[in-house]
Amino acid sequence: MFKSMLLTVAMLVSGSVFASETVFEALSAMNRHVVADQAHTMGLEWKKGDRNEYKMNAAMGMIQGSMIMEVREITAEGIWVDQSVDAGAMGKQQSSTLFDKDTGAIKKIISDGKEQEIPKSNIEVIETKEDKITVPAGTFECIHARLKDKDANQEVNIWANPAAIPLSGMLKMVRPFQFGEIQIELTKFTKN
Repeated sequence: MFKSMLLTVAMLVSGSVFASETVFEALSAMNRHVVADQAHTMGLEWKKGDRNEYKMNAAMGMIQGSMIMEVREITAEGIWVDQSVDAGAMGKQQSSTLFDKDTGAIKKIISDGKEQEIPKSNIEVIETKEDKITVPAGTFECIHARLKDKDANQEVNIWANPAAIPLSGMLKMVRPFQFGEIQIELTKFTKN
């Protein structure tokens, strides 16, 4: 389990999450990519209705909001995951990502009705360790990973447990943002 959790944590911040200039891009990119690794380590055994809800605090409390991820449907083409971000005064964003259910590869990203380019990553794992964390959804055994985006020269802290939490497995994330940092914590989840 440690190996699969480590690999999943590494995928949490792949793609353009570090280079993103908006809250929406950062949150969307972070969650779009974790699933590709879960397919390789654990398989994408998601069910329609699997759902994670997060609270978000950014820019020293100036931006507070929420994020919801949910499996919308499973088709012959793959698994569609919808993500809704509400960043308070900064607005809202809707995105859908189609994942290959066998490989976890991202096949398509649609954000606010427009197809997006699938981002690449240049991530280095600085440190990982077994940990325990309490978030609004409860207390969980997890992997705490410190990762670095070599392109943006930024560090991110992620706490994840993909065995217990559906979809991304993310319990908490703290990452740099243009006005301080973004903190995201799991508040509720449904695993069908």
